[in-house]
Amino acid sequence: MTFKKWTHPLITGTLILTLTGLLSRFIGFFYRVFLSNVFGAEGMGIYQLISPVLALSFSLTVSGIQTAISKYVASETSTRDYKSSFRTLWAGFLLAMLLSAVCATVIYLYADQIAVTFLLEERIAPLLRIIALSIPMASVHSCINGYFYGIRKAAIPAFSQLAEQVCRVGSVYIIYFICQNHGLTPTISFAVVGLVIGESASMIVSVVAILARAHHVFPTGAHKNSRRPPSPSLSSVIAIYRRITEQLLRLAVPLSANRLILNLLQSVEAIYIPNRLMAYGLSNADALGVYGVLTGMSLPLILFPSAVTNSISVLLLPVVSEADASGNQAAVRRAILTSIRSCLLLGFLCTAMFLLFGRLAGRLLYGSELAGSFILTLSFLCPFMYIANMLNSILNGIGKTIQTFLFSVVSLLLRLLFVFFAIPRFGIQGYLWGMLASQMLQTLLCTISALHISRKAHATCHS
Repeated sequence: MTFKKWTHPLITGTLILTLTGLLSRFIGFFYRVFLSNVFGAEGMGIYQLISPVLALSFSLTVSGIQTAISKYVASETSTRDYKSSFRTLWAGFLLAMLLSAVCATVIYLYADQIAVTFLLEERIAPLLRIIALSIPMASVHSCINGYFYGIRKAAIPAFSQLAEQVCRVGSVYIIYFICQNHGLTPTISFAVVGLVIGESASMIVSVVAILARAHHVFPTGAHKNSRRPPSPSLSSVIAIYRRITEQLLRLAVPLSANRLILNLLQSVEAIYIPNRLMAYGLSNADALGVYGVLTGMSLPLILFPSAVTNSISVLLLPVVSEADASGNQAAVRRAILTSIRSCLLLGFLCTAMFLLFGRLAGRLLYGSELAGSFILTLSFLCPFMYIANMLNSILNGIGKTIQTFLFSVVSLLLRLLFVFFAIPRFGIQGYLWGMLASQMLQTLLCTISALHISRKAHATCHS
């Protein structure tokens, strides 16, 4: 009985994703230390400004499609309908590739206009042309990862994530040492080239894995000793894929729209933090430096332990969805209460650790007193952030996607108020207060909704 418990897909998947996630974050964390030492706070600020473009392109091209693939593949493989699951993957893949090709072309051709008008920093333009190359690659491995999440084989997405991180970091280290040996000065664009190399590595791992899966499910000699079924006509194939595509779009479009709106708000936030810091009185270089310290140094350290909660969240969604669909309200209630208790414990432990060692970590890792100061303030985010992430996944799993979307929008709008009105008056400290206030608000809203559902589930179980 104990062995079965530990070999449950949620447990094993969580362990795999958590271990690889922690290892990946460990590598990425020291990679950011390396980047901050080589390129400085201003260089880190410039590097972080490409994040809004990557997030928006992911929302537009593949975010909703990945979730839709995962959902439909899960239901199809549960009935051993492997042919339909691969058709779902193929339809989603074609759709995502079309969107990503358009998105990458637009970013590449209009990089100068995007940099000046949208990002308010003309030095980002050459970096945008480089990252445009990574968008189709990200679509490929995201679709394939969606398939493997659907069949509850978390090892492949975990390994592709690790391959991406190792190749990205390794390639930038190699480029840096080549420049050093030849007397050249490395620029932040090398880090963006590493991002593209990492995405290509992740794509190759994913493609090899899906080809191996296809060979396993549909062995080459399967029909040699049996009568091969007749091939469907072209018109019937087109009709099948049209139906699958429409099915995917019905789920993917609202998910992508929600994600797009959230990322637009987050992009406005990220872009205007340096701008509002300049309104506070900082120079452009100092504003980018403060932004780089916050988002490139302090926040990654605060987010490091969330590898555990993120891993559970990814795998909890299909499990809770399945329990809710089968009427197992007791399992839904257990998931809610256990998530709140475990996230509170982890959050308080992390807060205590960052309060004790945050300032020391800022000095030792980054040589920055400012980074240490940010870590101390941001440490109070931990319990609220972990609970909100976990409850978001549970609420999405039982179909409360509109609620979670609205909760996120409300919290982001609150944070934007602090960006536009608090930063010009109080500097970056005003933004830190906004982060805490918005995270507390989102956690409160998610907790109230989840506990209401828990009470209903409890009443249903005892009626």
